[in-house]
Amino acid sequence: MSKPAEFIDPRTKGLRGLELRQPVFSPEAVERADNALKAMSGSMQEWLHADIERLQNARTEAEAAQWSFAALEKLGGVAHDIKGMGTTYGYPLITQIGASLCRLIETESGKALAQHDPTLVIAHIDALRAAVRDEVKDDQHPVGRALLLALETRVERLGVAPR
Repeated sequence: MSKPAEFIDPRTKGLRGLELRQPVFSPEAVERADNALKAMSGSMQEWLHADIERLQNARTEAEAAQWSFAALEKLGGVAHDIKGMGTTYGYPLITQIGASLCRLIETESGKALAQHDPTLVIAHIDALRAAVRDEVKDDQHPVGRALLLALETRVERLGVAPR
């Protein structure tokens, strides 16, 4: 016969004695991380361009597959990667546009809308490509701000994903 399940109250058991004091990382550790990022900055441009090329390839595949849900899922995965790395690459605008694209196609209803009319997906991808090509790095740039506002407004109006 098995032993009755034991209820463990997380407020009284575990590592409650562990105190994390600020800062968690020493100033030296932060400086080393900053220096490492600076040392990789040249590579980051290459990686950004490679990610944009992967996104364009996913777009081409999605078009060939007539914007199937599977193709949109793959495109969404690439967009998610770009969203996650945009700010690290020095392009917070890429993160913001990538987030808008992900919101557009992350739900079944969003995929259905994109399959029926992919123009907004295409507009997001073209905006990402243009931002990288023209080095529009953030929404302080007037073109970047206008692009972001237009794309986010259209996605918001569709109501396909929660904000």
